Amino acid sequence: MDNTMPILLVPGVICSPRIFAPVIPALWRFGPVTVANHVRDDNMGAIARRILAEAPPRFALAGHSMGGYIAFEIMRQAPDRVAKLALMSTQARADTPEATARRRGMIERAKTSQYRSVVDELYPGFVHPSRQSDASLRQIVDDMSEDVGAEAFARQQTAVLSRPDSRPSMAWIKCPTLVLTSDTDNTVPNVLSDEMANGIPGAKLVVLSNCGHLPQLEQPKACADALVEWLRN
Repeated sequence: MDNTMPILLVPGVICSPRIFAPVIPALWRFGPVTVANHVRDDNMGAIARRILAEAPPRFALAGHSMGGYIAFEIMRQAPDRVAKLALMSTQARADTPEATARRRGMIERAKTSQYRSVVDELYPGFVHPSRQSDASLRQIVDDMSEDVGAEAFARQQTAVLSRPDSRPSMAWIKCPTLVLTSDTDNTVPNVLSDEMANGIPGAKLVVLSNCGHLPQLEQPKACADALVEWLRN
């Protein structure tokens, strides 16, 4: 009897399928793995609708950072199609006014040939302080930023700006849910992961040690182990 389940992975801002490359080998034996294309639209509703149109009828869904915001939107649009949910380095809240202002500034800079400097500005918040000078990790982030490009980055940030507060809908989530965070996420504080884990019925919280905002790259084995346990249960 075939008990496999398609697995749909949704990356974050500036992230391409490379972000999940270190963990996919541990996941594929549980079912076919797809990395969603999240760079074609500039609002959450349209991104989720396009992903759903291309997705299997039912699947396990894992969203990282912005991918978590998209996952919440997918849950609002088609909750019956999601068999399992993993929310990685993300949050349920909408932007603060300060975050909104910062995003608008990054959009304008990306549109005026300053995309490279935006990536440089974001990088320190992406990784654990001990990994700031890790050349191989920085190269992957740079490669992903080139995969995405300035125009798609602007679309992503525009979509993130308009996302709703997902906290009111957390109690409606009934599928098995993993909330994955790290001990030193300087982009999305892990207290916001605690909030999701407490608000989603039966959710399991996993905190990775010595890790920043990019657990798939910084702690690939621990991240893969957590996702494997999520898929098994």
